[in-house]
Amino acid sequence: MHAFIEQLETLDSRQFVIAVKRLADSLSYGTDRSPFLGGGVEYVQSRPYQYGDPIRSIDWRITARTGRPHIKEFESPKRLPCYLLIDTSASMMISSIRKTKYELALQIAGGLGLACLDRVSPVGVLGVGERDMHVRPSLARDQILQWLLQLRRHRYDEQTSLSARISELFPTLLNRTLLIILSDLHESSALAAIRQLNAMHECVVLQMRDPAEDGLAGGGLVRAREAETGDAFVTRISRPQVSLEETTSSLRRSGVDHLIIRTDQPIVSPLRHFFSSRGIFTRGAR
Repeated sequence: MHAFIEQLETLDSRQFVIAVKRLADSLSYGTDRSPFLGGGVEYVQSRPYQYGDPIRSIDWRITARTGRPHIKEFESPKRLPCYLLIDTSASMMISSIRKTKYELALQIAGGLGLACLDRVSPVGVLGVGERDMHVRPSLARDQILQWLLQLRRHRYDEQTSLSARISELFPTLLNRTLLIILSDLHESSALAAIRQLNAMHECVVLQMRDPAEDGLAGGGLVRAREAETGDAFVTRISRPQVSLEETTSSLRRSGVDHLIIRTDQPIVSPLRHFFSSRGIFTRGAR
């Protein structure tokens, strides 16, 4: 049977793009520089003045204290390329409310991608379901909107391939990279792959969570409805699933920044606080 494909229609294409741009503006508002995504310069140290140094760089405080002219030295902050790893598997379509985990993940990915471009950080995307979606990091704004609209079409039969895709991507990352993973982390083997990736790069995990999942312990009876006929039925599920507490503890012990995104709660304020408190977006005056 052919895979069933459906367009996400909670927002039409125009409304979706507007929502993404508003989120990007919210994440970028009031920011000046960032060790990951920022522009500008960072103060490093002061040294004695040498002939030819620009007068505007004189460190007047140390000059007054020592009686000898000193110059401030600066360095540009890191502008890491950013990869957005988006889970396109069927479990992301779970929804007990109007918006699915997948819809929310796409909106957040778009907002983060545009915010990265505002900080002159190239952005790429990798699908971590079964579809072939790999866009190399670039500074093309139109490219982000293209893959966002392409990913709005979703298959209901995809399996998670997060750990496998990380293993494939890892050897291709020649420079230090920021990787933002948007997934519900239903693949237990993915945690080890994320920890290994974080040892060499900067990993951020945004774990998508539907309120209906809070009562699931990885097994039991489930009441459902057959998609084609509409007939109700009850079935038993049994699959290994790492608890939310275990996931959080495992990632934090490895130094992986982790935020749970709930589909029934606001996202802008938690995202701003999360990224700014970790230095990915640093508040300041423009």
